Amino acid sequence: MTQLFPRNFGFLFLLGLAVAVGIGLAWVYLWRAQMAYPAGLNAPVEQPVPFSHKHHVGDDGIDCRYCHQSVEQSAFAGIPPLSTCMTCHSQLYTHQPVLAPLLAAFRSGVPLHWKRLYKLPDFVYFNHGIHVAKGVGCASCHGEIDKMPLTARARSLTMQWCLRCHRDPARYLRPRDEVFNLHWHAQDQLALGERLVRKYHIDTSRMTDCSLCHR
Repeated sequence: MTQLFPRNFGFLFLLGLAVAVGIGLAWVYLWRAQMAYPAGLNAPVEQPVPFSHKHHVGDDGIDCRYCHQSVEQSAFAGIPPLSTCMTCHSQLYTHQPVLAPLLAAFRSGVPLHWKRLYKLPDFVYFNHGIHVAKGVGCASCHGEIDKMPLTARARSLTMQWCLRCHRDPARYLRPRDEVFNLHWHAQDQLALGERLVRKYHIDTSRMTDCSLCHR
């Protein structure tokens, strides 16, 4: 009977399997490193200027949309241009050493390089505008950012975390005029949420479709 496989087939098979597993593990490691956050939950990240949401939002009462101007219409909330900062800081605290990088960047025309706190993989599509339009509050994802002297990541943004809301959005929705209120709470969230699901025409049968977020 003719031998179907060479004598060293077992060795070659195991070698090929080991190489494939090694490549797979290396790919996973590199992917996780690329997707890794700069810090853990509630851990501030060092920035070129130590911007305080507590001071600007909590103390001075600046609305989220003043700096993040595209958050209601765009997929991206938008990092404010230096000209927005200079609306105030061309007059206020201009000689404070902590603001020296801001002033230098504005004069040179070279923008500051802010480190991202929230980073999604390329295969995940997220749109700020549609979440705002459907009554998802800023605090649901970003926490009570008006209490943060230095900005930190408040939520994990894992797939399971997102799916908790997508599977039962009524537990998380709020009126559109309360989206930017970081401390709003409903007296009866479930009853209100069920009304808002109907009012905002949210098709709960499609909320967990893969193609909704993975495009």
